[in-house]
Amino acid sequence: MDGFFEVLKNIRWLDLLDIGLVAFIIYRIILLIKGTRAVQMLLGLAVILIVYVASQVGGLYTLHWLLDNFLSSIILVIIVIFQNDIRRALMHVGRNPFFAGLSYREETEVIDELVKACLVMANRRIGALIVIERETGLKDFLEVGTEIDARVSSDLLVSIFLPYSPIHDGAVVVQQGRLKQAGCFLPLTQNPDVSKALGTRHRAAIGLTELVDAVAIVVSEETGKISIVVGGRLTRDLDSASLRRVLKRLLETRTAGRKK
Repeated sequence: MDGFFEVLKNIRWLDLLDIGLVAFIIYRIILLIKGTRAVQMLLGLAVILIVYVASQVGGLYTLHWLLDNFLSSIILVIIVIFQNDIRRALMHVGRNPFFAGLSYREETEVIDELVKACLVMANRRIGALIVIERETGLKDFLEVGTEIDARVSSDLLVSIFLPYSPIHDGAVVVQQGRLKQAGCFLPLTQNPDVSKALGTRHRAAIGLTELVDAVAIVVSEETGKISIVVGGRLTRDLDSASLRRVLKRLLETRTAGRKK
């Protein structure tokens, strides 16, 4: 017991700060990779570590030598395997609120126009892909497309995605409450677990949101169903009420006390 108290006396406040920072970093990493393929990859690395220790204890020298050389480059391996997750974490350092500079009333109007447009297109079986920028900029994905820079309007959104519109093929990008660009082509997901039944719009929405924190809304021209994609995860078959509720939760930055 005396030894325990002796150890406590020797602990500096810097040691406590060090432990706290490491715990916080581990916690944030767990939140970041939760529900992603990174969890499966971490389990795979854990299995490799267990086999490495077992090979050393069991005298399996060849296997131990192979794993020892592999683990000696573990930092590079982690960077390669988790490059998308690392990029997403670093992007969170610089924040770019979606509704920066807009009043609460303007925020609500933007969401209402988005919901109204999606409902009209769903009823008319018009395919659509709307990407909404949040904290991470989308400049790298806007090299191809037509610049618009207009107020978000349901009529304008519907007209863009009409089959005979010259810019209907591709995504519309909404930045800071304004419709910035149309006809944008996005990276398709490479996740093998994504259903083969999903079309190009759904795969593009998943692919983009795997890389950045944007919100993507997809309207299926085959089924007329509305889906929303965040963090590479697809939520399907939303009605107008549930779509509005999800968008308010994901996009609004004002508190109830600032609604006036």
